[in-house]
Amino acid sequence: MDKCYEIFQGTAFTSHTSKEITILKDCLFCVNENGIIEKIVVPENEEYQLFLDKYQGGDNFHRLADGQYFLPGFVDLHVHAPQWAQSGTALDLPLHDWLNTYTFPLEAKYADLDFAATVYEDLVQTLLANGTTTALYFATVHKEASLLLAEICAKKGQRGLVGKVVMDDPEQNPDYYRDINTETALADTEEFILAVQELAKQVKQGVYPVVTPRFIPSCTTEALKGLGELAAKYDTHIQSHCSESDWEHEYVQNRFHKHDAFALHDFGLLGDKSVMAHCNFLDDDDAELFAKTGTAIGHCPLSNAYFANSVIPIARFRDKGIDIGLGTDISAGATPSLYDNAKQSVVSSRMLEDGVNNALPAEERGVPNSRITINEAFYFATAGGGESLSLPIGRIQENYTWDVQIIDTNVPSAKLPIFDPNEDLYDIFQKIMYNTRPENIREVWVQGEKVHSR
Repeated sequence: MDKCYEIFQGTAFTSHTSKEITILKDCLFCVNENGIIEKIVVPENEEYQLFLDKYQGGDNFHRLADGQYFLPGFVDLHVHAPQWAQSGTALDLPLHDWLNTYTFPLEAKYADLDFAATVYEDLVQTLLANGTTTALYFATVHKEASLLLAEICAKKGQRGLVGKVVMDDPEQNPDYYRDINTETALADTEEFILAVQELAKQVKQGVYPVVTPRFIPSCTTEALKGLGELAAKYDTHIQSHCSESDWEHEYVQNRFHKHDAFALHDFGLLGDKSVMAHCNFLDDDDAELFAKTGTAIGHCPLSNAYFANSVIPIARFRDKGIDIGLGTDISAGATPSLYDNAKQSVVSSRMLEDGVNNALPAEERGVPNSRITINEAFYFATAGGGESLSLPIGRIQENYTWDVQIIDTNVPSAKLPIFDPNEDLYDIFQKIMYNTRPENIREVWVQGEKVHSR
């Protein structure tokens, strides 16, 4: 009891398993100076009153008001940071036109560090305000602007995993937006890794460099091989796109005569610190390779509806033991909210199970056993994201980071429909997941530090 903690008192919701929620009612959460949950004291524990007697009334004691609850901070596994500036634009175009008419010209502008700073400052703050405490970012091909994004995450208190994007194939990328050549792409990536690792020495919540081939079609064989070697040399996280659309899936088969997953594996790009976005077209062999290597899927349900040409069988992949988290895929997913994507993941899974062609008999219309629940979507947004990144985040549990959102269900402009003072707490959890707006997110903490308040 001599130790000084930050003490938080209130009711929290966290994942017990991928399908079950743990409700920690009126607990004390004792957070040490490193921002780690060192002890959770339940009201029945004899220490509970001792902690109250010692700490309540002090500056380091935080009690939730009536109608407020703790949720773990969300983990966004797929954000194209530069695309925040076009979010909500041109989503009706085919992917090729969207990339070449809007996206690549926009990303090319991040050679201008003033422009990059303006957008990245706003994006990081917006994600924090939406409850996202950890984000896995694609930046651009520009080494300096990519490092700037990591510095902004460090300054604003978000746990940022940032990748300088590699696009070195002159046949597949526009002249105005690509790495000059393969040697430059690899040298810039190595310098970026070293710079972020140096920055991380001073950052409590952590910033991390990520090896980031945009996807196989953007990269030469030499670049893919070199990136796998750099990831192994510096033990970095890895991210890319995998089997997102009909076009990408078929392109890789035509080039390498194997599926995307196996091609990536050959280059050393699959492993327990790898997150591959989308993965809609994995077959059973691909999925088993993901499970065996510890590679995670960054599931982007809203983006998939626009550009993936299919609904991913996420329940089937989960049952194969693959780590799965959620991603917004800004800007192909036009919202910074993982609440929106959690809801969409449930909706998409039910559409896959029930089918969409009403001209077919009901028993032929869908894919059986495809639906997921809101509990599972919550798990993907929190604990699943932490497991995908191999970090102790995404749970309100001892020895995990104090990354939390404080949700206020009584905000006058966004009051949740709770009218019974004795409402079942699990029902309240469901209402939070389906109805929370940014106004309800009153505070956000990362690694024991308050980084957002409303």
